[in-house]
Amino acid sequence: MAPRTAKGKKPQDSGRTLKRKRGEDEISSLVKRVEELDLKASIKSFSDLPLSEPTAAGLSASHFKTLTDIQSRAISHALKGRDILGAAKTGSGKTLAFLVPILENLYRRQWTELDGLGALILSPTRELAIQIFEVLRKVGRNHAFSAGLIIGGKSLREEQDRLGRMNILVCTPGRMLQHLDQTAMFETNNLQMLVLDEADRIMDMGFQKTVDAIIDHLPTKRQTMLFSATQTKKVGDLARLSLQEPEYVSVHESAAAATPSTLQQHYTVTPLPQKLDTLWSFIRSNLKSKTVVFLSSGKQVRYVYEALRHLQPGISLMHLHGRQKQGGRLDITTKFSQAQHAVLFATDVAARGLDFPAVDWVIQMDCPEDADTYIHRVGRTARYERIGRAVLFLDPSEEQGFLKQLEHKKVPIEKINIKANKQQSVKNQLQNMCFKDPELKYLGQKAFISYVKSIYVQKDKETFKIKELPLEEYAGSLGLPGAPRIKFIKGDDAKERKNESWRMAHMSDDSDAEGKKDQKEEVRTRYDRMFERRNQGVLAEHYSKLINDDGTMVATGAKEHAADEDADEDADFLSVKRRFAAGDETLGQGASSESGSDRSESESEEIPKGAKVVHLEGQDPLIIDSKRREKLLKSKKKMLKFKGKGTKLVYDDEGNAHEVYEMEDEEQFKARGDAKSQREKFLAGETERVREADIEDKEVMREKRREKKEKRKARERAEAEAEAASDDEEGGVSLSHLPHVPFEIPGDSDSGSASEEEKPRPSKKQRVSFAKSDSDSDSGKPAKKSKKSQEPKSIETLGDLEALASGLLG
Repeated sequence: MAPRTAKGKKPQDSGRTLKRKRGEDEISSLVKRVEELDLKASIKSFSDLPLSEPTAAGLSASHFKTLTDIQSRAISHALKGRDILGAAKTGSGKTLAFLVPILENLYRRQWTELDGLGALILSPTRELAIQIFEVLRKVGRNHAFSAGLIIGGKSLREEQDRLGRMNILVCTPGRMLQHLDQTAMFETNNLQMLVLDEADRIMDMGFQKTVDAIIDHLPTKRQTMLFSATQTKKVGDLARLSLQEPEYVSVHESAAAATPSTLQQHYTVTPLPQKLDTLWSFIRSNLKSKTVVFLSSGKQVRYVYEALRHLQPGISLMHLHGRQKQGGRLDITTKFSQAQHAVLFATDVAARGLDFPAVDWVIQMDCPEDADTYIHRVGRTARYERIGRAVLFLDPSEEQGFLKQLEHKKVPIEKINIKANKQQSVKNQLQNMCFKDPELKYLGQKAFISYVKSIYVQKDKETFKIKELPLEEYAGSLGLPGAPRIKFIKGDDAKERKNESWRMAHMSDDSDAEGKKDQKEEVRTRYDRMFERRNQGVLAEHYSKLINDDGTMVATGAKEHAADEDADEDADFLSVKRRFAAGDETLGQGASSESGSDRSESESEEIPKGAKVVHLEGQDPLIIDSKRREKLLKSKKKMLKFKGKGTKLVYDDEGNAHEVYEMEDEEQFKARGDAKSQREKFLAGETERVREADIEDKEVMREKRREKKEKRKARERAEAEAEAASDDEEGGVSLSHLPHVPFEIPGDSDSGSASEEEKPRPSKKQRVSFAKSDSDSDSGKPAKKSKKSQEPKSIETLGDLEALASGLLG
């Protein structure tokens, strides 16, 4: 038993008290060192900063010793609690510039799970959020804080259960807003720090509404930090985030270039139809390199990956885009990071912040939307002062406009030429694969449309000139037999662009007719003949799920009679169709000008054998004598022309539908008489209408009452029959029916037989009638009964019924 003091109390735990006191002294000294920190001093090592022991140990274990320029300047201001706008080149270590202050500020405040959320880090992409979270785990391994990763693609319920216990959250804007709106136990009232990584991307139009909604949930009194390679300086953006006198930290603003000096940047002028051949030639020439290839859309990434994978270039190929599931995206980024030689086809989802080790080349097959996107793309290589190379493919129409943007952003870039002897063409191989594999052909068509759409929606019309792009040749370079129809391109030259290939073919036939006679006829393969056909009779399973231009589903039996249809009647909405206007003479309406009687007599003579006749209300019948005209019936849009114009209906306050009221002409109104007489006539008509309506209503009510009465009578008859049947079965008086049947004391046999023959009708009221006894009737004296016996007792229980029955039976 532990010894007790004189007063009977246990001695205090001196070890715990000393530990707590030592921790308080450490935090107070740490706060004092932060206050004395000189912001103008040049700090080269993490050991020179006033950091806590857990943070210093985590940095040392993760092999972070020296500070980069952005870290040296930003961490000092952040430790003092100031708002920061940090701008630095890609690969300069901006992640640690905000993770270290987060850990230190929460540590000095002795933050625990009971205090709730202390720091929130927003990232534009899931991959970047995962990368930030991994760095946080390494650096903060010795701290007691709880940290969480909140991104899409995972179970919302599991995140909700753990969200309330987190001190630091790394998240994407969309998922964070979902939790702020739907998770009841998630509170952000004690938030101390808000960090926006790649702030210019988060603050643009794509995330503007989401970020504004997140800011509304956060307290205004907080520390806010924004970091990016291309920082925003818009006053409106800073005001939305409630920044208070932010410190602008731009370590490379005065630099001669906006990109790292170890990055070699080149561009080559490559016509659009030759870009895929150039990319294939480059990959084949650099099989011992690690390359990232950027394209403008996910559908292009999918097609280029599938096409080159079939060609087997001799190096591992991977693809990354936003349409993939979260697990697959994470596997691909991990696999590419660990690979020594590989090619990654990606969209701009991989353009920001991702740190792939030892990337040798960054190839931009499609021109980026602006210079900022270019800077972020090439930042995947030449990170942390390593050497890297980048090549940009530019169409001749894009060269002048985009080079001006790069010059304005201080991006040094040189032009290079491609050696013709090393150029390889894969056009014929792609055409062969598209012919054999309908799935690949489908992906190529979707890739073509997505690329053209990405060019069409660009704001910089000086750089992106869609009318100058050779789209027909570009479709051929993808292995397609022709350029798919683009619905969103409209203009005066749409018809000319549609018929361009047909016109060029006829012009070449006329001009070179004589020259071809002298030349030796070229050998034509079956693939050449296939691509000269107008109808490709090979359909993928995707096409059965597609929608026609008129909104109807594609016919499932298109494959069965594809050979019988016309060449332009392919069920694919991407192929170029020959349109015909419904309502012309091709639809079998040549006799529409005839009179009704003449047509009825000669109709049987004009209808061909085996043709169908479709009768429409108020219209001449349609004669369906071909596959094309039969297909017309499946198009709701074209059939509307034969159904006449519809009438617009509106609903009054009572819910009755009627046509739209129209104002009558004043002259027509006056022609029918003066206003007074018309009003009297109208009132008289309305009075008569109301009277007739009343008569109809009364008749309806009378009929309802009659039906109700008949139902009641039928129910009463059924009850009477049931009672009679039950009496016959029991052979005597049923006690359960006593309140409903009047009883009489039986007399002689004659009276009994008479009573049996003439049964009294059951009355509605429950009463009992009493008959006089024979002695009373013979003597002629009234029976003397007490006042109590004269009044029938109320029958409530089965005992009352038995007493009454025994009294009646004597």
